[in-house]
Amino acid sequence: MGKTLFAKVWESHTVGKLDNGQTQLLIDTHLIHEVTSPQAFGMLRDLGLKVAYPQRTFATVDHIVPTDSQVSPFQDPLAEEMIQELNKNAKEFGITYFSLGTGKQGIVHVVGPEQGITQPGTTIACGDSHTATHGAFGAIAFGIGTTQVRDVLATQTMALSAMKVRRINVDGKLRPGVYSKDVILHIIRLLGAGGGKGYAYEYGGSIFDGFTMEERMTVCNMSIEGGARCGYVNPDEKTFEYLKGRPYSPTGAEWDAAVAKWASFASDADCVYDDVVNIRAEDIAPTVTWGVSPDQAISVEENIPTGDDAKTATQRESTEDALAYMKLQGGTPIKGTKIDVAFIGSCTNGRLSDFREVARFIKGKKVAPGVKAIAVPGSQIVAVLAEKEGLDKVFSEAGFEWRAAGCSMCLAMNPDKLIGDQLCASSSNRNFKGRQGSPTGRTILMSPVMVAAAAITGSVTDARELFDMAEAAAV
Repeated sequence: MGKTLFAKVWESHTVGKLDNGQTQLLIDTHLIHEVTSPQAFGMLRDLGLKVAYPQRTFATVDHIVPTDSQVSPFQDPLAEEMIQELNKNAKEFGITYFSLGTGKQGIVHVVGPEQGITQPGTTIACGDSHTATHGAFGAIAFGIGTTQVRDVLATQTMALSAMKVRRINVDGKLRPGVYSKDVILHIIRLLGAGGGKGYAYEYGGSIFDGFTMEERMTVCNMSIEGGARCGYVNPDEKTFEYLKGRPYSPTGAEWDAAVAKWASFASDADCVYDDVVNIRAEDIAPTVTWGVSPDQAISVEENIPTGDDAKTATQRESTEDALAYMKLQGGTPIKGTKIDVAFIGSCTNGRLSDFREVARFIKGKKVAPGVKAIAVPGSQIVAVLAEKEGLDKVFSEAGFEWRAAGCSMCLAMNPDKLIGDQLCASSSNRNFKGRQGSPTGRTILMSPVMVAAAAITGSVTDARELFDMAEAAAV
């Protein structure tokens, strides 16, 4: 019987079995940033330990770094302290560090792939919940907590419980105006925010075969929002072509050997999954959230649910609580909901292809009066490439603020925050209460092009109606 990629990677990285039933797993690559690493390094010092394999750890700054001015010292003393602490730790322990001055800084889940650090058949850990992003390359990638960051630094291993594998097939053809962000929001809506508990998600079908690596990254990024510990796509020629020539990718004869090894990790044709879900691509529409959980989502064509639509008392309570917080009226169209802020960026949708796609539609248009719109590249390299193409000018002329690289308004551990009960159309990954910096701030998740449409009209808008999507699809 064949094996899944997950089983192959898991078995090849098993160091041993623990008495509690967990597996001690070798971690090939450890990614760190300024927020979850300082305490872990402090624990190492307290224990008199060193970093076991510093060459396997890579650091950058992203969460707390400001995106308007990145001149040190920062206005926020806590941010400055965290940055200086990472500077010190990277130097002391001999860790590769993509700092602000290197031209390679950015969101950790953007930097890893663009540097070629993220590779198929490997295990990757990071003190950030969206580490599943790297699964787009056929890696098994986990978000971990600070004590686990300590464990990986000290031993290059961590304890994990085995998972089941759910295969999610999306087949057919996406309609114009439907993007990879809509695909994952649709999956989460269908299976629930807790539907993936205990599972690794393997994404496949003709849609994923056709997706670019950046589109695959968007879907894998939000696996955690569906409750899965990790999500991945089997490596293929697109994966290898993306990695070829990147700074940390193999070269020469080593490249050919690496590709052969990477390809061998793909799930076997005769493997058996614990569960299989089949989705028709034609059933997916531009999707937006209306509540305070990523699974509280609807098509832009639909009405906001009411408590009466709930199947259980618990669901009814959850719906009514979400509607009260979001200040939305159940039974009314989501389309037309007024917004205050538009945010394009994050580890979900802050890559070059995201900005290219939005620029196609906003050229010659203007952000609506009263709307604050910001565009934040996922890395310094993304920013440079976008600026070489003149994308920054397209955004600026349309009324967006073109910022420096960072996590920005995705989680607002920096100056980019909502004020009061402002409502933000966001290309990020979470719409939790207070997620974007204000305890009463409201977030509606959608694709970057949908965010752009909302920014231009000042309200949630079907981008297919505002832009000529059929014509654009033919270009």
